[in-house]
Amino acid sequence: MAAPTPEPGTQDTGNAQDQQNNNQDQQQQDQQGQDQQDQQGQQQQDQGQQQLRRRGNNNNQNPTKSPSATPSPTESDHDEGECADLGPFVEDFVDIRQVGRGQLANPQFGRNGSRGTFVSSCGTNGNKHNNPDNFIVAPGVSNGAHHLHDYVGNLTTDGFSTDQSLAAGGTTCRFGDKSTYFWPVLRDRKVDVNTQDADGNVGQVLRARQVTLQFRGNASSRVVAMPRFLRIITGDAKAATNGGANAKAAWTCTGFQNRITNNKYPLCPRGSQVVRILDFPSCWDGQNTDSANHRTHVAFPGQGGACPQGTKAIPQLRMSLTYSVPQGPSFAVDAFPEQKHNPVTDHADFANVMSDQLMNFVVSCINRGRRC
Repeated sequence: MAAPTPEPGTQDTGNAQDQQNNNQDQQQQDQQGQDQQDQQGQQQQDQGQQQLRRRGNNNNQNPTKSPSATPSPTESDHDEGECADLGPFVEDFVDIRQVGRGQLANPQFGRNGSRGTFVSSCGTNGNKHNNPDNFIVAPGVSNGAHHLHDYVGNLTTDGFSTDQSLAAGGTTCRFGDKSTYFWPVLRDRKVDVNTQDADGNVGQVLRARQVTLQFRGNASSRVVAMPRFLRIITGDAKAATNGGANAKAAWTCTGFQNRITNNKYPLCPRGSQVVRILDFPSCWDGQNTDSANHRTHVAFPGQGGACPQGTKAIPQLRMSLTYSVPQGPSFAVDAFPEQKHNPVTDHADFANVMSDQLMNFVVSCINRGRRC
């Protein structure tokens, strides 16, 4: 469960009370000196002055706002923060209760569909495996992503990873799954850290409370094994400027999974957590483990759930990432600077480094309708 969020304004109220007590002490000292001069007329005059001072102090109980580690849920505070010009903006958020009801696209399974699932349990990156690299899109480059990634699975993943280095690496996953799973971190933008980042990714990294990596079947056919070292990306890290053609962001809140927002960060009620859902393409061309644009060797199923002609259904990866975040519009996903931390830019990456034996087990679970 998320730790209780401090009530907004608690810190300011305490400071205001201390200030008021100090004022009262000073007033008592002033009165003692004034009583020696004139205990009646002068005292009445001073009381009037004290009332004016108290009214002035009450008008200034809240000190000037500045970046603080205490999260604030107010939209005005968000606008006044040092990160306001970097994004995200108040209009990038929506109360999840104002989002229309609508599930993720889950087509109806036909007679030949594969209904099973396999979950690879890999933890939540408790070992803090982070870097701003992407060996799929920018191989051999440090800081090729210009935003920080969380990694689970393979322990060696960085911008210089190869098939050979991944195969030799350790893993955080059960069953010896050496695959690498990674996504841009989510940050608390109200915490004044990482302020010198050249790419504007300011704030405290929020580690996911829960990470679910589920492989699912196809609605109209059985699935075949993924080739080892298959690379797949989902979403578009530059969707805010490229447009939404490749965007696959899906945001919701626990307890509200029947409400999905694709282009807004969800504001969840107290006790509810933010959820990022990232579905990967699952129709393989049958030949290539990668392609020039990292997209054309795999595709998403059609509207009815069937794979396009000439492709084969493979297990579909769905990442579900659950976070406890500060109340209010105070969090954002890491992004390229020009993307302004727009929620539509959410994306993720995967490279299959399962052994053939494990992959065959995954396929068997899915095709037999089992939950493994």
